[in-house]
Amino acid sequence: MKEELKIYLYRLWPVLLLVVGVPLLSFLIWLLIPSKQLEVLVVDKTVRDESYREHAGLFWTLQHQKYKKKTGETYVTGRDYFGFFPNGKADYGVTKDLNGRSQDELRKLVSDSDLVYFADTYGVYEADFDDSTRDERSKKIYGGMDKADLELVRLAEEEGKVLVAEFNSIASPTPTAIRNEFENLMGLKWTGWIGRYFDELDTLVNTDIPSWMIRQYQRQHERWNLRGPGLIFIRDSGQIEAFLYQEDYGNQVPLIRTQKVNKHGFKLPEVVPYPDWFDVVMIERDYEVISYYDINPTNKGLQRLRAMGLPRFFPAAVVRHLDGGSQYYFSGDFSDLQGPFGATHFFGLPVLWKGLYVATDYTDRQSFYWNYYYPLIRQVLKKTAQEKKAG
Repeated sequence: MKEELKIYLYRLWPVLLLVVGVPLLSFLIWLLIPSKQLEVLVVDKTVRDESYREHAGLFWTLQHQKYKKKTGETYVTGRDYFGFFPNGKADYGVTKDLNGRSQDELRKLVSDSDLVYFADTYGVYEADFDDSTRDERSKKIYGGMDKADLELVRLAEEEGKVLVAEFNSIASPTPTAIRNEFENLMGLKWTGWIGRYFDELDTLVNTDIPSWMIRQYQRQHERWNLRGPGLIFIRDSGQIEAFLYQEDYGNQVPLIRTQKVNKHGFKLPEVVPYPDWFDVVMIERDYEVISYYDINPTNKGLQRLRAMGLPRFFPAAVVRHLDGGSQYYFSGDFSDLQGPFGATHFFGLPVLWKGLYVATDYTDRQSFYWNYYYPLIRQVLKKTAQEKKAG
């Protein structure tokens, strides 16, 4: 019996090494990597629950890459941001933002920061806390960019800091005057259009299409007689248009394309499908395009885009370098991710996840995170740290 047990254990040791040894080695390597100091100021007004999905991906990256505050503290997802904090009570939550702070207080916040990140300012609505009305438009509880946020953008540029903003920072419910000033400060212009991909537009098959979207389309086009994969474009004026796969465009899912060799040095997959919300913006000449959207419109689709005032390609991620700092804009809900990331303290874990989640699998949001957003934001953080050191 003892001999049989020895033989069994001998055969089992490679498995034990794989299950126990590799994770242990990965953990030890991570522990030996020195931490780095980086001050990151995050604004997220769209926090519906404790998943913190609009900035959780950013914080996972900060923790995994061992970026810490100057106090030596690790970034905590549920604490270290400005915006809305849900509490599960009748008042839904509390706000902790920049409103009411003096000019000197705002300047000190920016001066003490290396990176200012606007994850999402869309806000929270009553329907977010009521499952029975989740697909309906409802009363706003809190949200939208305001004057204090604008001042943060202005001071970040003045102080030579790195600023990142992504969808939705300036679309509804941000007031037009605030949006216009943000566009002037950032050197970009929103076309007024946002879009989203649906893998099935037949409402009998896909019950996740919001009711308000269907009613809005029916008011303008009489019937929602849409079938198959498609893109829905919505303008701030209320205009709504549907692009059908193969009839109006050729890439079933919008693709984010990145040149393999680019002058800004970002190493990203050349093609990644993106099936979520995006906005269409125009950028000034001093911006460099990191990545762009490509829906491959047909001749009919191209004519429709032109009639809507939209270009053939849409910017997805752009950057411009100013005196001492940089401004980034991500035209998509890139950091939005709900689900398990895995423990942050294992070296090489992103490589493992990237191998498990194939870039072409657009049905799993994790795939987009590990193949595009994580390497993008990791490189932004690295470049920010290098700019800080050089400065």
